[in-house]
Amino acid sequence: MALPLMPQATTVWLIENTSLSFQQVGDFCGLHVLEVQGIADEEVATGIKGKNPITSGELTAENIKECEENSGKSLILAKSNIFISSKKKKAPRYTPLSRRQDRPNAISWLLKFHPEMSDGQISKLIGTTKFTITQIRDRTHWNIANVAPKDPVMLGLCKQIDLSATITKARKSSRWKDMQKNVEDNKETNNSNIKYGLVRKEDHIEKDLSLMDNEEVSNLFEKIANPEER
Repeated sequence: MALPLMPQATTVWLIENTSLSFQQVGDFCGLHVLEVQGIADEEVATGIKGKNPITSGELTAENIKECEENSGKSLILAKSNIFISSKKKKAPRYTPLSRRQDRPNAISWLLKFHPEMSDGQISKLIGTTKFTITQIRDRTHWNIANVAPKDPVMLGLCKQIDLSATITKARKSSRWKDMQKNVEDNKETNNSNIKYGLVRKEDHIEKDLSLMDNEEVSNLFEKIANPEER
């Protein structure tokens, strides 16, 4: 049976503002008659402020009037427009004090091996702040000299299943697609540089050294083959 959102508060209001019987109020609010009587005598639910079921859309004035005139009738719960979510809001991830010093190492690892993850995803995964992530990325963290990339799963800051789920989600984002596109563009640029002769100065030096080595080896073989010429 469907009940009003706040049964005791609704009971208080009905007792104070209507002439309904305790049985009618109890049936509507899902309370025993004795409990309704205790509320009326201010022995139960003391200090609770009454809630108007008419303004909340749970009862109509006409229905209340009909039930007041006829004690055999029952109050009918009207369909409320109020949406009650059954989803529990997740509390922020709690990190034990002994492991909080490892968070910079975990951030460094995620930035290095999973750049596709956003700051918000990293923050939610290991329970840190975006400000700390920015400090690690920019190497302005106060303890950056001692920060070393370490797997957050091994550090106990998150579970492997949560890490995998976050990576999968990150790789479906437009951020990841843009990163892949940039990598492909860089590869094409490098290939075109080689094709059109846009090579580095170092490439010429390495080529000249290899030619010199080949000439020396050839001269050595000629001397061995013709010992009389020495």
